[in-house]
Amino acid sequence: MNISKYYLAIDIGASSGRHIIGWVENNRISIKEIYRFENKLIKRNGHLCWDLDHLFSEILSGLKECKKQNTVPSSIGIDTWGVDFVLLDKDSQILGDSVAYRDSRTNEKDKIVYSAISESDLYTRTGIQKQLFNSIYQLVSIKETSPEQLEKAEHFLMIPEYLNFRLTGVMKNEYTNATTSQLVNVKTQDWDYELMNKLGIPTRIFGELHMPMTEVGTLSEEIAQEVGFNSKVILPATHDTGSAVMAVPANNDDSIYLSSGTWSLMGIERKEANCSEECRLSNFTNEGGYSHRYRFLKNIMGMWMMQNLRREFGNKYTFEELYAMAENAKEFPSTINVNSHDFLAPDSMTQAIKNYCNTSGQKIPSTKGELLYCVYNSLAKSYAQTVREIEHLTAKNYKTIHVVGGGCQDRFLNGLIAKETGKKVFVGPIEATAIGNFMAQMIGDHTFKDLQEARQAVASSFDIHQI
Repeated sequence: MNISKYYLAIDIGASSGRHIIGWVENNRISIKEIYRFENKLIKRNGHLCWDLDHLFSEILSGLKECKKQNTVPSSIGIDTWGVDFVLLDKDSQILGDSVAYRDSRTNEKDKIVYSAISESDLYTRTGIQKQLFNSIYQLVSIKETSPEQLEKAEHFLMIPEYLNFRLTGVMKNEYTNATTSQLVNVKTQDWDYELMNKLGIPTRIFGELHMPMTEVGTLSEEIAQEVGFNSKVILPATHDTGSAVMAVPANNDDSIYLSSGTWSLMGIERKEANCSEECRLSNFTNEGGYSHRYRFLKNIMGMWMMQNLRREFGNKYTFEELYAMAENAKEFPSTINVNSHDFLAPDSMTQAIKNYCNTSGQKIPSTKGELLYCVYNSLAKSYAQTVREIEHLTAKNYKTIHVVGGGCQDRFLNGLIAKETGKKVFVGPIEATAIGNFMAQMIGDHTFKDLQEARQAVASSFDIHQI
């Protein structure tokens, strides 16, 4: 390829990471996957943890592959999942383990938080839905079990921020990911230091919040020498959902988006947060987005359950075979609450589903097809319920749903979504998170003048169709 300028999105999810190069020709965006690597949880000191040294090593391997393929990027952006973080000491070394959100250390920690501030007041301040793995509960867990870590801590960095630091030597906190911590004030759009004081969390460790398009720095001399080039590191929306929503090719005032992956994030974009008690009780969240937009959405368990079932089936079936098995079991009547804590990190997803059906007095799935259809049907019904809640809470009817991300390739689920919601369902782009990542880089580099122009380019550049 002979392109004048490349942008690199390093998109890291719970199970894998990718280096994807993007470039623009004639106002159309093209992408190419350069490198892919595995990510997984490891057990360390009795906890589920991320192997950050492994992730960083793979980031470097991907950068070297960019050099090898003659696609050296002018800028680099990293996005990951939300809520997880590391604490660094005065020597910039990690304190403790990089514990993951699926670990059980936050069990019962909500009671400690609510002894300092009521659940409703917390929602009014932050606009963030209660999820027991949010950073606020993780920090309270550290305070209760390992207070010396907080005493020694000098810096709080979320996972992409830490990886940026390893690349550049520069520490910068980013706004969209910070909001997932449940420690950012929805009115000031800054860290809520008063809330931190109530909880006994040291405020000194939290740095200035920066918006997407901010430059972190250039690769350090050591890293540049190792990978064979130097580039700028830019903040995208470092929370992967924030990047994915940027790439939704629609006016989100008129449509609902579903970012479909390990997690399903379903909602709308708003210019103002809605922190009403009704929204809290409906468990909606107001996550920070690009240019201080709000992602008014609900977190739904998503393809995580399917990924586990497929693994437990020995990874020996194609997706078409899985669809056929589910289709053949479409008369199976039982449904599950896909957001139940039972399905967050079970030893066996198959057994967790069977136990749930048994406990709730429903028919227990006995075949692979029944397990699959139970999850598919339950997901689609959860999406439909979420659509109804969005329309009620906004007093507005939405005609379309845009499904983006890897899960949009699941045609069986897409059909159920259309059936259960009664909406027009559009799917694509598949690589929405990576595309949104380098959209922020491109807008910051004046390749596109604004988000609207970039979204129009997405609509004309990728296969987006109604099912």
